[in-house]
Amino acid sequence: MKIKTLLMGAIACTALAPAAFAERGTDGNVSIIYWQAPSILNPFLSGGTKDVESASLVIEPLARYDENGGMVPFLASEIPTVENGGVSADLTSITWKIAPGIKWSDGSAFTAHDVKFTADYCMHPEGGCAQLTKFEGVTSVEALDDMTVKVTFDKPTPFPYGPFVGGESPIIQKAQFENCMGAKAPECTTENFGPIGTGPFVVTEFKPNDVITMKANDNYRDPAKPAFATLTFKGGGDATAAGRAVMETGEFDYAWNLQLAPEVIQQMQAGGKGTPVAGFGPLVERIMLNQTNPSPDLPEGERSTAKHPHPFLQDPAVYKAMSMAIDRPLLVEIGYGQAGKVTCNWVPAPAAVNSDTFTCDTQDIEGAKKLLDDAGIVDSDGDGVREKDGVPLKVVYQTSTNAVRQDFQALIKEWWAEIGIESELRNINASVFFGGDPGSPDTFQKFYADVEMYANTFNGTDPQSYLANGLCDKAPKPESQWQGENISRFCNEEYDALHAELTKTAGADARAEIAKRLNDIMVENGGMIPLVHRGRLSAHSNTLGGVVLNVWDSELWNVADWHRIK
Repeated sequence: MKIKTLLMGAIACTALAPAAFAERGTDGNVSIIYWQAPSILNPFLSGGTKDVESASLVIEPLARYDENGGMVPFLASEIPTVENGGVSADLTSITWKIAPGIKWSDGSAFTAHDVKFTADYCMHPEGGCAQLTKFEGVTSVEALDDMTVKVTFDKPTPFPYGPFVGGESPIIQKAQFENCMGAKAPECTTENFGPIGTGPFVVTEFKPNDVITMKANDNYRDPAKPAFATLTFKGGGDATAAGRAVMETGEFDYAWNLQLAPEVIQQMQAGGKGTPVAGFGPLVERIMLNQTNPSPDLPEGERSTAKHPHPFLQDPAVYKAMSMAIDRPLLVEIGYGQAGKVTCNWVPAPAAVNSDTFTCDTQDIEGAKKLLDDAGIVDSDGDGVREKDGVPLKVVYQTSTNAVRQDFQALIKEWWAEIGIESELRNINASVFFGGDPGSPDTFQKFYADVEMYANTFNGTDPQSYLANGLCDKAPKPESQWQGENISRFCNEEYDALHAELTKTAGADARAEIAKRLNDIMVENGGMIPLVHRGRLSAHSNTLGGVVLNVWDSELWNVADWHRIK
């Protein structure tokens, strides 16, 4: 099934929607299923998409990205620019005006003081904030008055829209979270499970890794929205069950991230209850390569930290051979069909930043073997496993539990075995793997494995904040409660310096060239092995109107506009 066909189906269903709602809460319940279950509703304590998106029903940013990647105001009255005076002429500050009349769900006024507090919360020196890259270069955030907040940067910043923009950088209420700063943040269970928000819904009950129930926010800024009185957000299961629950049985109204083979989607759509919707953003399935040693023989607190470099994954011959051994076109065919493309890049979209430096669409087992042979990494004892400096090339390869990912693991294990690398496969419940629990050994941030596979993306069309995920100081570590976006613990002086240049470079073409070079440094130096540029594929009930798939922000970005088609 072609992506264009899926999109046409979505447009046809949307066209049936009524132009406006009569009043708030008249359409009963809407039910959403994410087969990766949320474990927390505070996106500052988890980088997992399922946590960020479920929280977006409740807490909101000053601005979002729409379905075309354009920035639109949400809690702000307008998007600040140099032209309207919101961005200073020297590009060192941005000033946001809060839209009048916005209230928190508890009825109190939303003010600039909440915005400033959110920055203080994330930037706290004793805390671990999963979204800290959004505040890169910020020297101060000031509430100039109740309705005005000013963000100042340490140098001219041509793209000043990192803080408070997109689903990953929402505003939390000062009154609720002011006793949850720094190291105390993960301990505030009540606050993290039930944030007070400005969004269309309010949490009534949160069962981690299971189900969230919500009701319409009586203080939401549009008196006619949301159309639904209640919302059920079910987590867990698998993508197959989620897709069937919408398209075959009609049990649910919306299913996210249907990471399923194309023929399976076609069969489900034949059930007649729902419609798949799809689009390509920057989502990439990749293998992250641990630059540090995850051995359980190391003392706790030192595993997977910079104190102990990995014994062989920093060797170019090893990680390049691992990449050469992979048949990416086959992975696309069995896993995604028309909803996938081969990619060698970390950032394949938007098109302006998609590098053409590498080619990787042809598997080369013999070339991979020769590369390792020439580097002196050979099987010296005849057991089928090569050694580097006496260390066998044996890797623990982990990912989340999902049929497509387990298929990928099985194939890649075979291909790596052909070139003399042995793999131990692990799959972890997605709710745990993508959770932010600092006490769990199984989170993708803690990375107690040699390699791990997953996909993620970024909000908007400018990759500056996303590329900051490769900075040396963004590696998760015990001191940050294992929060941090640099999952591979990649550290490269050239990369850090070039990213600093990006933060002060104006002009779309110049910024794109730097972004492509940053992508190349990451891939060329073994931070990751990109596999598949994935289309975002979800599904909605044929009776659910107002759904607009957004690959540049939270998929639930416009849930206030959803309504029942009678």
